[in-house]
Amino acid sequence: MKIEDTIRNLVEDVILENGYRLDTVEYVKEGRTFFLRIMIDKDGIIDVEDTVKVFHLVSPILDKEDPIKEAYYLDVCSKEKGN
Repeated sequence: MKIEDTIRNLVEDVILENGYRLDTVEYVKEGRTFFLRIMIDKDGIIDVEDTVKVFHLVSPILDKEDPIKEAYYLDVCSKEKGN
């Protein structure tokens, strides 16, 4: 199973329960830095408060389950960033 699928399985339910949709999960290396990008969507506009809320929802799950062994940055953003 790809790491993106593992992450999706861990966090999708809590994201849905809070009124958001999980659009895309990406685990990428940019230069020397790894990023876990979780792109969310919802009806209406996603603002910074939404991304911060989802960050705080998924971060404890990822910390507890620890599916990624390398150091990485968690980036929760709106779907539009990926377009």
